[in-house]
Amino acid sequence: MSEERASFGSKLGMILATAGGAVGLGNVWRFPYMTGENGGAAFILVYVACVLLLGIPCMIAEFIIGRHGAANTYRAYSKMGGGKAWKYVGLLGVITGFLITGYYGVVSGWCLQYIYASVMGELHGNPDYVRGYFQTFSTDPIRPVFWLAAILLLTHYVIIHGVRGGIEKASKLMMPTLFILLLVIVVASCLLPGAERGIEFLFKPDFSKLDKGVFLGALGQSFYSLSIAMGCISTYASYYTRQTNLLQSAIQVSVVDSIVAILAGLMIFPAAFSVGVNPDSGPSLIFITLPNVFSQAFSGMPVMGWIVSLMFYVLLSLAALTSLISLHEVSTSFFYEEFQLSRKKGAVIVTVTTFVIGAFCSLSLGDMNYLSVGSKSLFDVFDFVTGQIFLPVGGFLTCVFLGWFVPLQTVRDEFTNWGTLSGRFFGIFVFLVRYVCPLAILSIFLHQFNVI
Repeated sequence: MSEERASFGSKLGMILATAGGAVGLGNVWRFPYMTGENGGAAFILVYVACVLLLGIPCMIAEFIIGRHGAANTYRAYSKMGGGKAWKYVGLLGVITGFLITGYYGVVSGWCLQYIYASVMGELHGNPDYVRGYFQTFSTDPIRPVFWLAAILLLTHYVIIHGVRGGIEKASKLMMPTLFILLLVIVVASCLLPGAERGIEFLFKPDFSKLDKGVFLGALGQSFYSLSIAMGCISTYASYYTRQTNLLQSAIQVSVVDSIVAILAGLMIFPAAFSVGVNPDSGPSLIFITLPNVFSQAFSGMPVMGWIVSLMFYVLLSLAALTSLISLHEVSTSFFYEEFQLSRKKGAVIVTVTTFVIGAFCSLSLGDMNYLSVGSKSLFDVFDFVTGQIFLPVGGFLTCVFLGWFVPLQTVRDEFTNWGTLSGRFFGIFVFLVRYVCPLAILSIFLHQFNVI
């Protein structure tokens, strides 16, 4: 019952879908707090350099594997040549995407709860109240699981409608909406009194802040933000046509992704500085710090504060949903292709099992101590294993695989669309994938364990 291989219906749909897979909480949540913790503009400059030297080559590598294989990530790696054992790198991408779908769905569900809380006016109060609100909600045994189910069902609905009728159609709706909301909040934030200090923090580099940690943090953020090694990029590329310019597409996706990340900073830092909030608030930024920021910044205009808060969490939910769709598709395509199922049956398997994973991850944040490994909750274990082990290992092996084991002519054919496009940058691409990218990824991996 395996369906005929689908493809995106338009170039715009392809770019928006792929960019939507990359744009997520990594851009709207992780990038701003990483920027705040690492000195602002100087970090952004290093980040942009990392996208050029690491992100784009790694993305092209996954594009090549996905389009050449025209199959799910597991099968695509085995069809590239270079030895049958490399298919397990593809399988690692499937497993990584599958596990991330579970616990990422929990955080995505939190975003839906905060839309509800914004509508009901529950986020207005003193800082201690907002902090207590998040802690009470996130450790509740029922509400987070309910919102997890809600966002997974939304994702499931998109996936079962296929590539053109589901993923592409949803991306054409959600990505422009995301940009419009982002721009509206940016304007509102930048018009606040004292906002210029946040703008200066974001765009005036202080190179004295630069050290090894900033460079490695920017490397890791570029990797995380572009969804490298999660299987998403390779899976979406399997729906590309033979006429797709892979270099151009990688640049376009990276530009969209980076613009969203920088606009997210421009949305958050002017508002934070206008009320004297420290910009290095860490992971708690969007659920604890920002409700207070919006409440204080628009204290003279409570209706405007309510509108901005609501728009922000709608924006956040859209970003989470676009990424969740791409993660879900990685596993769905694996199940329906490898086990000869219909797309709907493959999607049901993924939705149900990732809901179970996510439910246990959510419950582990509460009082259920048996859902922990040592001092870490199950949620933190999934986050650590996938983000700090599977992703860098998968990215490193992908670069080694494409750079050293896949026949060079095969890589050249894909890069140049079988000689119909210029191969002027091919040599640079091969050099980066063979040497620069593996060493950079290895540096990230070793640094997080304090080896270097």
